[in-house]
Amino acid sequence: VLALWMGLLRIGEKGGAVQILTRLFEPFFARIFPDVPKGHPSMNSVVMNFTANMLGLDNAATPAGLKAMEGLQDLNDKKEEASRSQVMFLVLNTSGLTLIPISVLTLRAEVFVKQGIAANPANVFIPILIATFVSTLTGLIITSILTKVKWDKVVFGYVLGTALLIFGGAYALAQLPPQQLTYVSTTLSSVILFGIIISFLVMGARKKINIYDHFIEGAKDGFGVAIKIVPFLVAMLVAIGVFRSAGAMDLVMLFFDRTLNFLGINADFVGAIPTALMKPLSGGGARGMMVDAMDAYGANSFVGNIASTIQGTTETTFYVLAVYFGSVGIKRSNMALTCGLLADLAGIIAAIVLGYYFFH
Repeated sequence: VLALWMGLLRIGEKGGAVQILTRLFEPFFARIFPDVPKGHPSMNSVVMNFTANMLGLDNAATPAGLKAMEGLQDLNDKKEEASRSQVMFLVLNTSGLTLIPISVLTLRAEVFVKQGIAANPANVFIPILIATFVSTLTGLIITSILTKVKWDKVVFGYVLGTALLIFGGAYALAQLPPQQLTYVSTTLSSVILFGIIISFLVMGARKKINIYDHFIEGAKDGFGVAIKIVPFLVAMLVAIGVFRSAGAMDLVMLFFDRTLNFLGINADFVGAIPTALMKPLSGGGARGMMVDAMDAYGANSFVGNIASTIQGTTETTFYVLAVYFGSVGIKRSNMALTCGLLADLAGIIAAIVLGYYFFH
C-alpha cells in the first residue's frame, strides 16, 4: 500500500496536481506552520496528507504524512526533538478531521447484513461529522496555545468556513432518505478516490513526464519507509496485545461502570468504552472493539452506534506518533502526545454526547 500511494504521490507532485491543492490551503497552513518557509516542498505533502484524511483515504494519507514529516525534519535544528511544526502536524493528524468515514460505514453495512437489520447503517454519519470537527478544532486550539502559534483573520476565516461546510453538509445530508444517504456517501468516496488517481495521471501526461519511472521511484521510497517503521509497529502492537490478553481492558470497563453508577450518571454507553480506549492505540484494535460491541449489543443499538461514532471521530494517536516520529528518528515528542490525547478526549466526549442526542 505504501509503495502504491507513494508512487502515485510522486506522479502528482511532478505533474503539478499537488501544487494546485497546496495553493488552495497555503494561506491557512502558512500561519499554523510559521517555521516552514514559503514554497518549501514539505508543504505539498502536508496538504496531500490532510486532503486524504478529510476524504477518508487512509491508504493515501499515511505515505503523504510520512513524506511531510521527513520534509519538516529537514527544517528541524534539534533532530531528536519534535519542532513545533511537527507537533502541530501530528496533532492535526491524530485529531483526524474526516468528511467521509467510509471504513466505518462499510463495516457497519456488513454487520447490518449479517444481523438481518433493515435500518440504515449510515445513521452515524452526521454525529461522526460533528464529533470529528470538535476533535480537530480542540487539537488546533490547544496546540496553537502551547506552541505559541498566533491566529489572525485568515485562520479564523478558514476555521469558520470549515465549520459552515461541516454543519451545512450535516444539515443537507439529514434531509436525505436513509438508504440514499448510504448510497451518496459510499459513491462520493469512490468517485473522489478514482478522480484523484486519474487527475494525477492526466496532469502527469500533460506535462509529458515519464509517469512509469516516477511511479517506480516513489514506490521504492515506500518500501524504504515500510522497513523503517516496522520495529515501532511491532513494539506497539505487542504491548496492546498484552494489555487485552491480561484482562486489563475488563478491569477498566468494570471501573467505569461502578464509578458512573456510584455518581448517579447514566452508564448505558459503557459498552462503547473499549473502542474509546483502543482508538488512540490501534486503528485495527478499535475496529475490532467496534465490531465486538455491535455483535454483543446489536449493530443498531445505543452502544453499537456510539462505538461506531467514536471509531470515526479521531485517528490513532500512539500509532501516528510511533510511525511518523519513528520514521525520522524523533525521540522526544514534546507536547505532541498530550495535545493529541486531549483532542482524542474531546472527540470521544462529543461522540458520547451526540450519541445520547441522536440515539438514546
